[in-house]
Amino acid sequence: MIKALIFDLDDTLLWDKKSVKESFRAVCLEAEAATGIDHKSFEKTVRKKAADLYATYESYDFTKKIGINPFEGLWGEFNDKTNIGFRKMHQEMPDYQITTWVRALNEHGIDDFELGRHLASRFPFHRKKLPFVYEDTFEVLANLKDSYQLFLLTNGSPTLQDKKLEMTPQLIPFFDYILVSGAFGIGKPDPSIFEHSLKLLDVEPSEAVMIGDNLLTDIDGANKAGIKNIWINREEKEPVSDISFNKEIKTLSDLPSCLHHFDF
Repeated sequence: MIKALIFDLDDTLLWDKKSVKESFRAVCLEAEAATGIDHKSFEKTVRKKAADLYATYESYDFTKKIGINPFEGLWGEFNDKTNIGFRKMHQEMPDYQITTWVRALNEHGIDDFELGRHLASRFPFHRKKLPFVYEDTFEVLANLKDSYQLFLLTNGSPTLQDKKLEMTPQLIPFFDYILVSGAFGIGKPDPSIFEHSLKLLDVEPSEAVMIGDNLLTDIDGANKAGIKNIWINREEKEPVSDISFNKEIKTLSDLPSCLHHFDF
């Protein structure tokens, strides 16, 4: 019998990709107004520079272990004190944020450090004002709340993920537990964070289901911990050959029916 549902946060309940996209668009339109660079072309450049530069910092291995992506690095402050990795990020990310935008400008023939620093400050400004939640998120959680324990399991920095939850405070009361990988010490897909989640819920692996959008972290991690899983595939991505999943749905609205027909 299923007693608990474990949910991913970003791009499962929150539409994080849209928040990132709209934040880039807003800043790149500002850059276009200042320089004449086409905002769509500039956004592609910034995304590429961000990903390339992110991998050069000392904290990069730590970010992979916890599960913090380059675009979170562009707006997080990483004030978490409990881990030396976060303290290193707190030192390094201000330089990363500015250098990304300066190098993107350079790529388009603009040598203007002050403009790059200004654009770097505008990305967090816009990102904090642009939370998006899928239209069916609250309805589905309300539908499930009385029948299951609900658990939120998300990769990232506790301070940054807390900021996302503060921006969408309606989410918080639905969950019995919220666990952020940075507070645990290692992120999905490591099975230990799933096993810890089961202990908090006081359920066996057979009594839980993981719901997430990411095959590599959510679904593969659940498989490693012996937890049934449901892949939410809104973008109709192709499956990964060596990662199996128990069920696939297109929207959260499909979840209650999927659970009802789950082959236990």
